[in-house]
Amino acid sequence: MKLRRNATARSTAAEAEVRTGRPEDEKMPFLQLVLYGLQHILTMYGGVIAPPLIVGTAAKLSPTDIALLVTAGLFVSGLATLLQTLGIGRFGARLPIVQGISFASVSTMVAIASTDGLRPVFGAIIVAGVIGLVLSSFFAQLVRLFPAVVTGTIITVIGLSLMPVAFTWAMGGAGSKSLGSMSNIGLAGLTLLIILVISRLFQGAISRLSILIGIVAGTAVAALLGKANFSNIGSGNIVAVPPVLHFGSPTFQIGAIVSMTIVILVIMTETTADIIAIGEIVETKVDARRVADGLRADMASTAISPLLGSFPCSAFAQNVGLVALTRIKSRYVVAMGGAILVLLGLLPVVGRVVAAIPFPVLGGAGIVLFGTVAASGIRTLSKVDFSDNLNLVIVATAIGLGVIPIAAPKFWDAFPKGVAVVMDSGISAAAVTAVLLNLLFNEIQAGNRPGASVFAAVPDERGSLPVDPPDEGRSAQPTAAAKETTT
Repeated sequence: MKLRRNATARSTAAEAEVRTGRPEDEKMPFLQLVLYGLQHILTMYGGVIAPPLIVGTAAKLSPTDIALLVTAGLFVSGLATLLQTLGIGRFGARLPIVQGISFASVSTMVAIASTDGLRPVFGAIIVAGVIGLVLSSFFAQLVRLFPAVVTGTIITVIGLSLMPVAFTWAMGGAGSKSLGSMSNIGLAGLTLLIILVISRLFQGAISRLSILIGIVAGTAVAALLGKANFSNIGSGNIVAVPPVLHFGSPTFQIGAIVSMTIVILVIMTETTADIIAIGEIVETKVDARRVADGLRADMASTAISPLLGSFPCSAFAQNVGLVALTRIKSRYVVAMGGAILVLLGLLPVVGRVVAAIPFPVLGGAGIVLFGTVAASGIRTLSKVDFSDNLNLVIVATAIGLGVIPIAAPKFWDAFPKGVAVVMDSGISAAAVTAVLLNLLFNEIQAGNRPGASVFAAVPDERGSLPVDPPDEGRSAQPTAAAKETTT
């Protein structure tokens, strides 16, 4: 009887530990880790290989050297993801965050590489990464400036800013000779339909793998239609370790360093937003210390990446959407994805198989993924108190400025380069705007008065204007969700 009571007590304690543990620490069977981790990699693979292709072409590299850039990008992204998810000391947020080569740095790297080659690009990344590493702790203190009204706005803009990528993929990918053809869009639509049908008809593991199943099925249909080319899979080395300093030792130019440092600040803003967003989705505590740990992992990976021939790393927003869609919150799933990325970096033949997935298939999946990010932001905004304050103005203005780079890509071209670098990213533009307006309207109490909300002038359902303004004490109080976010 005593042994039975002890066993029952241990079982009860284990159950209590599971209930009180963090959602992101959930352990899963190995096969599920592999499948869900692979789904993460298929989601972001195109985003990892695109920057090396673009920058390598601008630097006039040979196809062999461009292939080395791609391999290095996969390898570094895998190591950065492992550091971010598993953590080493104060490096790593230990959240289900996929790290990859940042798109935010592409335009700056192209501008430098097209005239001076890759060596000053690598030198600028190293210096800017070290600067970002030093600033991580200070930058993380700004997490209290990200209540629900700010995070919800940023998450929404993240989703909206990613949609053009999905649409371009659905049309066939940038540079495609059949860009926008009915066959490309039809293949994307079929992939989207498969994902929706699986999500509707199945539950559990099958439903959670809907993106992966949709991509595999879409690729199979593309192969039958002759729209998938697997002829290059057998060419090149099977195993290749990314060489160190293959492109020569870095050089350091002041102008390139200043430009790259501005880009790094933008990347840190986006990564902070993604860390807070994933914390909101996973429903776990994200405080300043955890944000700082995530930024350190981000910046350490960035500073080291040029030694292996790669570029700045950042959190991938599309994988935030995958977590929101599948509700698979375990960081070990993403860590397995990081291990797969490392494997792809060591086995180019495996990478060539994944690279053969047609862009329209990725586009069909991307519409669901990126739309889910925006929907997650809207869900966060639903928790915000819009009564008797200017929160609606904050959201409206930040989303408006965040959408400018999507709707009018040349809007900021005439402005100084420093302004254009920040505002040309819808995510950073929305983040800066939302944070500043939240400071002015909510944090700074001086001059606040009741009845400030735009709703104060809106007639009620009976057509009458409100007589008395709501309680003054609510004018700038953060919501419960905001308090949780900033705890």
